[in-house]
Amino acid sequence: MSKSIIIIGAGIAGLSAGCYGQMNGYKTQIFELHDKPGGLCTAWKRKGYTFDGCIHWLVGSKAGSGMNHIWEELGATQDRQFVDHEIYQRVEGTNGQAFIIYTNVDQLEQHMKELAPADGDVIEEFCNGVRRLTPLGEMMGDMNGPSGLLGKIKAGTKMLPLLGTMRKYGKISVQAFATRFRNPFLRRSFAAAFDMPDFPIVAVMMMLAWMQTRDAGYPIGGSLEFSRAIERRYLDLGGEIHYKSRVAKIIVEDDRAVGIRLTDGSEHYADVVVSAADGHATIFDMLEGKYLSDKVRGYYEELPIFRSWVQVSLGVARDLSDEPPMVSYPLNEPITTGGEEHKRLGFRHFSFDPTMAPPGRSAIVVMYTADYDYWKELYQESERYDAEKKDLAVQVISRLEKRLPGISEQIEVVDVSTPMTVERYTANWQGSMEGWLVTTKTMSMMMGRGMDKTLPGLENFYMIGQWVEPGGGLPPAATSGRSVIEMVCKRDKKEFQSSLPTP
Repeated sequence: MSKSIIIIGAGIAGLSAGCYGQMNGYKTQIFELHDKPGGLCTAWKRKGYTFDGCIHWLVGSKAGSGMNHIWEELGATQDRQFVDHEIYQRVEGTNGQAFIIYTNVDQLEQHMKELAPADGDVIEEFCNGVRRLTPLGEMMGDMNGPSGLLGKIKAGTKMLPLLGTMRKYGKISVQAFATRFRNPFLRRSFAAAFDMPDFPIVAVMMMLAWMQTRDAGYPIGGSLEFSRAIERRYLDLGGEIHYKSRVAKIIVEDDRAVGIRLTDGSEHYADVVVSAADGHATIFDMLEGKYLSDKVRGYYEELPIFRSWVQVSLGVARDLSDEPPMVSYPLNEPITTGGEEHKRLGFRHFSFDPTMAPPGRSAIVVMYTADYDYWKELYQESERYDAEKKDLAVQVISRLEKRLPGISEQIEVVDVSTPMTVERYTANWQGSMEGWLVTTKTMSMMMGRGMDKTLPGLENFYMIGQWVEPGGGLPPAATSGRSVIEMVCKRDKKEFQSSLPTP
């Protein structure tokens, strides 16, 4: 008789674990609090427009790359068109200058030298770092995909030439690296392009390395359609998903996870329980904080997390195809919301994806990091909460008007989401965007094997997803689900199996 696995959460990690569980003969069920798959990998429709809340670019978009094979096993990339942008972002200054982040590293280097001829040495150092990391795309699937000791050894051997670059630049923040530029405009615009606290410059190099090899494209259809493709794969494999089924407790008997209790009081039992849900809720609520070590407690008390965000989404009767996919520019009058002041506006548009808006129209997204506590308090007073959202939209539209004259008259749909929206639909701790923040101090954890997928003293239980994979992102979520099934197979003395969907 097949052993059974209960999976909490139908995000990418949970769906991946479900798929690989089914491939290996386990009977799996996923319990999801929302009414759709994907978790944070989602989008929403408003009056003919689709507003995306996740994928900017996806590692594994190139056929034949290591990560692409895993996406194929999950049914996510077959027959899916990807867009590889020539420009990642245009960062504008106050005097008409623009720093254009080309996805081709040779073009980027030439452009940066034209902007700042005196900074040739620093520019070459940065671009050569990108070049040295271009083999990452081929290796990523090897690092996370193959089971067995031999596969891991081969992956480690391939990584050796890159470790020096990753270690050196993993300890240098973007802001610190930017100070090396003598040119004031390049120094300011480089820092503004990747403005996150203590964000390691190697992470930027890695992103551009993937883009250079055309292995970090955007999937046409966006985030929710990407998630639904994996959902279809899971269901085709015989898995079951229970939507609108929020887990309240993980049932434990004799220090063994044996099932779950939902908020409606119903109980469901299995041989193994895997949580792909929020880490804080899993450990401190569903398990009542009973299975902790000082190390695990320290993660939640000391490590920084990706902040939550506010998102203003606009549907406009205007084709923005002549604009780069992402533009950032300084504001004469800052945007103030949630007690924070923002001196730049960055917008993304989706005119390159015909599924996001009616013909001749565009979906625009503006995002700012946000203070969770501020919005949580505001949420208690619906009138103030709604007024703050409306005021934010008004500010964004008025500042967009300066850069895109006439846009305010072309707006057909306005939608504003906040940290409370994120919390309501994903239950993510403090509405976090991607779990643990990548910093110069946590980069080594991201480069390693991540965090333990088990908790001390608790058997038949595993955690997967962004709370055990520092840095978050969709590829680590997918490989996290895969690796936990490898662990279960090893425990059960079964050979791990994977397969591609049947055409």
